[in-house]
Amino acid sequence: MTSEQAVPAPQMSSRNFTAGPLLSFLASAVRSPGQIGAVAPSSARLAGLLASVVPTSGRPVVVELGPGTGSVSTAITGRLPAGSRHLAVELDPRLAAFLRRAHPELEVVDGDANDLTDLLAARAAARVDAVVSGLPWSLFGYESQLGILRQVGAAMTPGGAFATFAYTHTLPLPPARRFRRTLHEVFDEVVVTHTVWRNLPPAYVYVCRRPRPAATGVPAGG
Repeated sequence: MTSEQAVPAPQMSSRNFTAGPLLSFLASAVRSPGQIGAVAPSSARLAGLLASVVPTSGRPVVVELGPGTGSVSTAITGRLPAGSRHLAVELDPRLAAFLRRAHPELEVVDGDANDLTDLLAARAAARVDAVVSGLPWSLFGYESQLGILRQVGAAMTPGGAFATFAYTHTLPLPPARRFRRTLHEVFDEVVVTHTVWRNLPPAYVYVCRRPRPAATGVPAGG
């Protein structure tokens, strides 16, 4: 990927808001620092780059892991055609409640990404066209990272894509290098995008395709 894609922001309902996105984010970060690895919600530019893997035709099923306050959700919604499904898996119950108020178009799923296969099966969404993640991978151990990524790969359709981000300043650190190796362990194709400087902190996106059958337990071809 060499260019960013502009994503129109849909209108959001203001009914029943009890806190803005930033306040909700900060409250959850203070309450559960071990679950939130970001220092601020993703910028519109980073959100647009993450959402670029979402199909714009047909009736795709898209899963978002760790949507937080919905900055990336907005970009995804802006790309989805009518009749699509957008499932947002959120562990923090207060953020999940905020998402239901601020983004009524989402199918908010209260749950843990470690249980992704079961969560999708319970909603008749075992196969998905794109997975977009805002999870704080640096806070997870190797086994948890691998387990979630394997479930992501197993759920993806043959032409599907997975996108997640990392902060540029962490690139040389051992946890970041380990996570990249884990991505290559699960996916045959791992593309690193340009840096999004208009984000706090600056970040880049991993775009992954073609899950390795041996890593996911899914037979080749499907």
